[in-house]
Amino acid sequence: MKIGKEFRWEMGHRLPLHTRGCQNIHGHSYRLIVEIEGEPASNGMVADYTDLKQIVKPLIDAIDHSFMCDTEDTLVGEFLRTSGMKSVFVGFPTTAENICTYIVTYIAEAIRSEKQRTSGVWDQADVLRVRVCETGSTYADAETQL
Repeated sequence: MKIGKEFRWEMGHRLPLHTRGCQNIHGHSYRLIVEIEGEPASNGMVADYTDLKQIVKPLIDAIDHSFMCDTEDTLVGEFLRTSGMKSVFVGFPTTAENICTYIVTYIAEAIRSEKQRTSGVWDQADVLRVRVCETGSTYADAETQL
């Protein structure tokens, strides 16, 4: 069985090494689809949507209406560090693929931590899949075992 929940956020970024427009500062209305796969428990659920939201929401809150900046981007990074504007610094080019990897890693670590800390809530969750939609027609997918 597979369940899923969708999240949305707005975020700016740029790809300094790109040569087809994305080297410029721009932003997207991102859409995130998080799927959990496993066998339903006796209560009929693989996981509770509320528990999933509690794990994902802090990340979305941190990146929503922010500028995600690669630490290698010194030009924009300098400005952001002194501007007081909401920004998130990451150690990778901010492509859809890398953002997807960043998010699947964050969520997987949080679920694994909860699995160790408590019993029952995430016991049925075996596989995590994440889709980051950068535009209405583009996306990146990542998957990991839980």
